[in-house]
Amino acid sequence: VQLQASGGGLVQAGGSLRLSCTASKLPFSTYAVGWFRQAPGKEREFIAGISRSGNTGYADSVKGRFTISRDNAQRTAYLQMNSLRADDTAVYFCAAAFSFSDIRYYINPSQYNAWGQGTQVTVSS
Repeated sequence: VQLQASGGGLVQAGGSLRLSCTASKLPFSTYAVGWFRQAPGKEREFIAGISRSGNTGYADSVKGRFTISRDNAQRTAYLQMNSLRADDTAVYFCAAAFSFSDIRYYINPSQYNAWGQGTQVTVSS
């Protein structure tokens, strides 16, 4: 199972970025996907999750600004990030969790089977 995250970069506050997470060597449609982030000196935190069927959930800190989606045919999940703020600066990770449920997504990092390598997002104020 391999995940490749991409799309990070430097953006001004108020700007947008779209992160991608592409899977190989796994039946992507049977996995729930989550996005996490980790800022320097802080723990890794859940920010968005999507179930096999597209049910989504968000951390309060990003709700209304970030949107998670998936394209099973492309084996890719996305995180559209709008209205970015300086406190969104972090390394962003995607993760995949094998799931028997169509509707569940997961917020606990320990529930995930595979992780991408992380992509840096820096928001300048």
